[in-house]
Amino acid sequence: MHITAAALAEAVHAGERRALARAITLIESTRADHRERAAELLERLMPLTGRSIRIGISGVPGVGKSTFIEALGMHVIDRGHRVAVLAVDPSSALSGGSILGDKTRMEELARRPEAFIRPSPAGGTLGGVARRTREAMLACEAAGFDVIIVETVGVGQSETAVAEMTDLFLLLLLPAGGDELQGIKRGIMELADLVLVNKADGDLAGAARRTVADYRHALHMLRPRSRNWTVPVEACSAHTGAGIPETWETIGRYRETLDASGELAARRAAQARTWMWSETTDNLVAALREHPAVRERLPELEAAVTEGRIPPTLAARRLLAAFLGEEPDSE
Repeated sequence: MHITAAALAEAVHAGERRALARAITLIESTRADHRERAAELLERLMPLTGRSIRIGISGVPGVGKSTFIEALGMHVIDRGHRVAVLAVDPSSALSGGSILGDKTRMEELARRPEAFIRPSPAGGTLGGVARRTREAMLACEAAGFDVIIVETVGVGQSETAVAEMTDLFLLLLLPAGGDELQGIKRGIMELADLVLVNKADGDLAGAARRTVADYRHALHMLRPRSRNWTVPVEACSAHTGAGIPETWETIGRYRETLDASGELAARRAAQARTWMWSETTDNLVAALREHPAVRERLPELEAAVTEGRIPPTLAARRLLAAFLGEEPDSE
């Protein structure tokens, strides 16, 4: 049954979970007619967004992200909040996606009516997945979820993508010796607003304390992401719950600090501008690829580039000339 964007927006705002799931499915669709309806839906939802805290969470495989998110989510819900968990998984296009197991790994959280867990769409590029995750985040905010957790499942550029769509980027680490510090990419460390060493319990408690000290020292040598915030490095155990309440308090302190300085609003404004240009680029490339004159010239130009007869820069100019209907350069 077809439902109008206006009716769907109303149902999402009323907090109907099936409507939210349906809205995100529409947002994730690549069909042209669905994209039109999704755009109208998002325009209607926009006035209802922006009131949540958006938290990005990353960490190496085995660090316990799902267990940590469940522990944090349960604590936050018990404090009167509503939590939505989204995922960015660029690897799902190749592997079929591991994130689908998240609901089973977060069984307790998934059963709570105040929680909403959504896997990322399989397929497309990282940019496509991140783009839909941004829109899904807005839908969750409009539905009344005031804590949005975006989890990176893939590796590589996904950390940057998540940091560029959230308010706070949280990096989870495993207890390890100081000689293993180099295993974490400097770029990811520079993105972090909060660093937590998980699994700080049992036999690993001592190693966790040493890892915290090592990373505190390492962070002093990096340029801080915010001039108003010194990145904390703390230990926690998602398994026992140790450090989880303190983590939520730190997130609250971070929000208050950046809110008071105006940095949070400035960061969101910059993210919105970046998103606009990213969308413009994606739409232009899609329109260029579908243009009849471009499609006609593409095989010969690709062949010429592949065979080394012309440089890619010249081929790109000729494709743009075909797209814009301009006179091509002399062949």
